[in-house]
Amino acid sequence: MKWSNLTFFSKTLITVAIAAVVGGSVYFLSPGLRVDESKKVDKLEVSDKDVNNVTTSAELPVPGDEASTEVASKPLVRIAGYAWNAQSGIIVSNGGPKTTKGSIMEKNGVNLEIIRQDWLTELRNLQMKFIEELDKGNSFPKEGAAGIIIMGDGVPFYISSAQQALDDKYGAGKYQLQVVGAVGLSYGEDKLIGPPSWKMNPQSMKGALVSAVIGDGDWVTAVNYASANGIKINPDPATYDAEAVNFLASANDDYIESAKELIKSQTQKWTVPLKEVKAGKLTGKTIDKKVDGCATWTPGDKMVFDALTGFTDVVSTKEFNNQMATSIIFVRQWAEANKDIVSNILKSSYAASNQMKQYETWKKRASETTTKSFNMETPEYWYNMFKGQQGEKGGISYNMGGSRVFNLADANQYYGITDGVNRYKAVYDQVSRYLKDLNPAGFNQNVKRIVPYEEAVNLSFLKEVKDIDAGATYTTDYSKKATSVMASGEWRINFDPGRATIRPEAKDVLEQIYNLLVQAEDSKLELVGHTDNTGTQDGNYSLSTARAEAVKNYLIQKGIPATRFQKIDGKGQDEPAADNSTAAGKAKNRRVVISLLK
Repeated sequence: MKWSNLTFFSKTLITVAIAAVVGGSVYFLSPGLRVDESKKVDKLEVSDKDVNNVTTSAELPVPGDEASTEVASKPLVRIAGYAWNAQSGIIVSNGGPKTTKGSIMEKNGVNLEIIRQDWLTELRNLQMKFIEELDKGNSFPKEGAAGIIIMGDGVPFYISSAQQALDDKYGAGKYQLQVVGAVGLSYGEDKLIGPPSWKMNPQSMKGALVSAVIGDGDWVTAVNYASANGIKINPDPATYDAEAVNFLASANDDYIESAKELIKSQTQKWTVPLKEVKAGKLTGKTIDKKVDGCATWTPGDKMVFDALTGFTDVVSTKEFNNQMATSIIFVRQWAEANKDIVSNILKSSYAASNQMKQYETWKKRASETTTKSFNMETPEYWYNMFKGQQGEKGGISYNMGGSRVFNLADANQYYGITDGVNRYKAVYDQVSRYLKDLNPAGFNQNVKRIVPYEEAVNLSFLKEVKDIDAGATYTTDYSKKATSVMASGEWRINFDPGRATIRPEAKDVLEQIYNLLVQAEDSKLELVGHTDNTGTQDGNYSLSTARAEAVKNYLIQKGIPATRFQKIDGKGQDEPAADNSTAAGKAKNRRVVISLLK
């Protein structure tokens, strides 16, 4: 039968049959095209190595308990510091409060004693006593402390006040206190505790009274949170302003008292008499105010969550993750005369911290040495609090603890040595502003000048640290979409009329924004521009978006990564914050809202 005599239907059937035979042959003769049976995939197991820093160095033996004999003949160096988990790297590098056999500090030839001291005034007295002996010609005084360890956001207050006392006693510049490096930071250990509503709606904090050590890092965390949300702060702890966040100066400048005062107020109805203020003026009335929240650190947070229901960690140094670095302050003249010792102390700490980041044995050993050095709690307590703990009570979840230690790569990044973004300078400058504007503890009356960052920090010792595994640095991952708002504040940024050009006088506001964003480096960002009702509605949409973009570009130029910006938008004149019929109202409406997302 000829192909031309077949019907169309017959031709189609034959074509399909041939295609099936050819296709089937190819399928069976070409294994690469065959689909295999589904197989069950083993459960994904994520180990500590997957989520922590990459292993870059071999595990070293942990230090022993026995006192070192190798460095016993060397001059003793004493450092005093708070009981703070972020110091565990330097403590384990020493093997305990005194240098032990087999410790990294011993290998670097340093005879070190670490002294616990939780009072800032006593830390200052120890350093002053050291200088007094140094001034008598004693190169290695056995009294006092050559260095102290405090939270980095407390440094502007400490150095500025101590420097004035030194200048008054010995003459300007004869002795100078300087930060020589940082060895770790609080990553949630320090926090603002309050009702969950402060977290869901920060504006509900208005009128609250928060117990805190005024000027302390926990207080700074609360002030940062209020600032990022555009909430007014009442700087006077003797008065009460219903339109602001108010602070109660905790007894004895003790963060544990901050926790106790919140508990006492909530359980015993204890109140504080405060003079009422409205629009910046005293009304003549006295308000008996209960304490609504507290700013404290571990173990103050555990104390609150054990005693109370209905409270949570509103914000902490996990959100403001660069705020509170463990900073070491030495007397400059002594440190420069003993540069090898100071750099070797940093070197030992960074090497031990790198081990802690990689190996569980070092973490556990660090918790043992921390217990021995602070003489409080158990190794299990410090181990758990270093990692951070979560709890739930009455249906409300909360977090406690949380710390990180610095290896050399972390320290170099923190000071911008490797990437140009000096995180510590942002913290230092921001807190210096708080000291000047809010005048905690009468700072402006008692201290003539804030020592600028350039005088207060000396990175030459850090730059001398070499010949160790620097490790991998902590890096924020901005690839994931942020889903919740941590803080959202409206900022008045001056632009040229009808244009998106930032005016020079806006630089001060932009610096404040930049400093806050650097402190909260783990957060992503959303910028929304707004205009007044001048011009057309469509034109204002474009203008408001362009202004938000201008702020974004300024921040990128300063070093904020472009990948951190999740959304840029312009609302035009649609959401006025004030009446557009007045010049003052129009000015309020020309704004950019910056939200920190997590």
